[in-house]
Amino acid sequence: MNFELAIFGIITGLTSGFFGVGGGMVLVPILLVYGFVMKEAVAISIMQMVFSSIYGSFLNAKKAKNVIKDGTILGIGGSLGGIASGYILSSISNESLQYLFISILIFSILRIFYSPAIQTEEKQNKNSFILLFIGFCIGILAMSIGVGGSILLTPILVGFLKYDLKAATALGLFFVIFSSVGGFISSSYHGQMLFVEGATVGIGSLIGVYFGTKLKDIVKATSYKKYVLTLYILVLIAMLYKTF
Repeated sequence: MNFELAIFGIITGLTSGFFGVGGGMVLVPILLVYGFVMKEAVAISIMQMVFSSIYGSFLNAKKAKNVIKDGTILGIGGSLGGIASGYILSSISNESLQYLFISILIFSILRIFYSPAIQTEEKQNKNSFILLFIGFCIGILAMSIGVGGSILLTPILVGFLKYDLKAATALGLFFVIFSSVGGFISSSYHGQMLFVEGATVGIGSLIGVYFGTKLKDIVKATSYKKYVLTLYILVLIAMLYKTF
């Protein structure tokens, strides 16, 4: 099993680095198909995200330095939401979590589809309280379904705050550091964390993240949007198949 989990980690890391996501949107469906139940998949995904988001953000540091301020405020809110997510995870059924995951995917697909890859409008400035509140809400939702939050944050940054798609995904991965650490603490405290499986996937993801970030840099923005939408639609299909 450890070998398969390491391979899953490499695949997840490649996705995380390229798309600026925590990797949970890919890893959770894979683990469900492999035989884990939703709460086990969420726990493994959360621990993996701690590995991939920290390393991926380190690789993105120079390119994402102009979004660090907004990302930190969002991240603080996300970490608080992530800590609170353990209470939700322990009281909601596996089926309800899967429906929530599907709903968030559909919202994200529609929001990104109708937003340009490169913004022509001026980026909207929001006060710190609004960013903190957005981060908190995303942190609760994301950690409850085992994703880092960029799956929901990226459409908000692109569609409402007028970020370019690549900048939004870089900020999204930075946000995942905060939300995943909060989720890890909460899941561990509530006795839901699978440490060995999570670490195995997490270590494997480091390899994938390196190559994913390099690949992202050479892809044109318009093509990148198509790849992002394709990923979201494939994950949605996998979740619909597993749920229904």
